[in-house]
Amino acid sequence: MIGMSPRILRQVPRELGFRGKTLQYLEQSMAHCLMRFGARVAMIPTIESSSDVDRGQVDVDDYCAGFDGLLLQGGADLDPLVYGETITHARGPIDVTRDRFELELLRAFTAADKPVLGVCRGMQLINVAFGGTLYQDLQADAATTFDHYVAELYDEHFHDVELVPDGWLSRLYGGLSRGRINSIHHQGVKQLGRDLQVEARSPDGVVECVRHSRLGFVVGVQWHPEFHDARFPELMPMETLLRAFLTASASRRAVGHT
Repeated sequence: MIGMSPRILRQVPRELGFRGKTLQYLEQSMAHCLMRFGARVAMIPTIESSSDVDRGQVDVDDYCAGFDGLLLQGGADLDPLVYGETITHARGPIDVTRDRFELELLRAFTAADKPVLGVCRGMQLINVAFGGTLYQDLQADAATTFDHYVAELYDEHFHDVELVPDGWLSRLYGGLSRGRINSIHHQGVKQLGRDLQVEARSPDGVVECVRHSRLGFVVGVQWHPEFHDARFPELMPMETLLRAFLTASASRRAVGHT
């Protein structure tokens, strides 16, 4: 049973209806991938101060007890205040409510030693949760001259990735040293969080995968494995990573039921 944190849409396009309402949603690709590999998936609604539900009525430990793993999906930039900086190059609407709730979820799941997989923003959240910082914009902060986000291409924008030799990710992919991934982000890891290890980088040095060195399964990838589908056979297969996450979740579930 996998819990997924939602994206939040506050400015709903008129043609969708919901006038004056807030939508919490997930893009179906990841949920369908996990379901195809045997998982049951449910969205964990974010609670905010304006909700009918009081924040004090919701205990993230209860959510943690009800799920075997947590999937942190992509979305809006993190508020730089979370990692001790002011806004300089962050783009688009920042959602402090989502940041705080996901950080609480992440800490609850890691305290319970339950698997966490972070995708894109989710990887950045993992890094920040363990004391790391982010480049608010990779190019504006001079981390790279390569554009890791091309709006017109979206999930059809690719680049190579270099896996750390004999690292966890390389071993997971049968000793792979170089692969190809999609790239849909403009932020990235600056200072690495405590006890996190880099498992892969793009050729320009941008961190593409991190793993917690002491916890059972806390992994973040900067790419979107759910978009590595049959359209793009040259990309690293999604199944390898997602099955590893679900296997770890199933093992943790078995431990919890003994």
